[in-house]
Amino acid sequence: MALAPAADASAAAAKWSPPRAADGRPDLSGVWSNASVTKLTRPPGQTRLSLSEAEAKAMAASNPLVRRLDADTAPSDAEEGAPAAGGDPGGYNSFWLDPGRTFGQVKGEYRTSWIVDPANGQLPLSDAGRKLVARAAVHAREADTPTGPDSLEPWDRCLISSRGSGGPGMLNNIYNSNYQIVQTPGSVAFVVEMIHDARIVPLFHDKAAAQAAHGPAALHPWLGDSTGWWEGDTLVVETVNVNAEQGRAGPLYLSPRGRVTERFSRVAPGQIFYAFEVEDPVYYSQPWRAEMSLNASKDPLFEYACHEGNYALPDILRGVRAAEGARKSGR
Repeated sequence: MALAPAADASAAAAKWSPPRAADGRPDLSGVWSNASVTKLTRPPGQTRLSLSEAEAKAMAASNPLVRRLDADTAPSDAEEGAPAAGGDPGGYNSFWLDPGRTFGQVKGEYRTSWIVDPANGQLPLSDAGRKLVARAAVHAREADTPTGPDSLEPWDRCLISSRGSGGPGMLNNIYNSNYQIVQTPGSVAFVVEMIHDARIVPLFHDKAAAQAAHGPAALHPWLGDSTGWWEGDTLVVETVNVNAEQGRAGPLYLSPRGRVTERFSRVAPGQIFYAFEVEDPVYYSQPWRAEMSLNASKDPLFEYACHEGNYALPDILRGVRAAEGARKSGR
């Protein structure tokens, strides 16, 4: 009897048919979210891809982001007073964060990583790739004392989404892990809430036509050069020629020689199965694959007006120059 609900659910899923757009293709349009505490790579010490519901609940409750959400719900201490001068004022409090409170659920399983191949849930970096990632970490630390705007990461300059949420490989973020898909017979647009990125993907009748439609290899646009086609009820999007600065910053490291193949399949009334494969001989010793669910949201996207009124970048540079001047003058 305990197996009956699972069997009933499997039978219902097998009978379910996705809604169709006017051209007969599965309708992917709507607002979707991949918010969860599951990250691209598996946490240290975790050897399994899947967790039971009880394990997932217990581990999510101890996740640092979830604990921070809980801690920040406590009332402020009115007697605490102002922080000490020169101390760390801290960053966003949890009111501004929305990382999700559960592990991502894919194919009925709670997942410990997006990566499913390699089986260890880690990026299969080559020796050369590890050196490039180490160099990227040095660049990130240099952003604490930037020599100019280019010292800061692309998202700090409001160029692309942070933490890889813009794609290709649309990863979850600590907030704004939301996407709107706008679908027509000739193209599909992925509107990303973070930094209001938009990927507009032209569609072709088959893989060969889509691959032939890629632009010149000399062009490396932000978010790459994407074309798409349908394979049955699955939308396939192939992206090449990703901008080297985007690929260097990670967390999904890519060179302009890399290729990302994404697949979108409507599998339930409120869910899209999202999978992608990464091939890049510059960073990786083998191709690797990742999976996650996109879950329907009833809420609209909000405008992320990163540039409007954004004084952070010039103020950071002014502060660093002022500190340098003070050191030189002995103050």
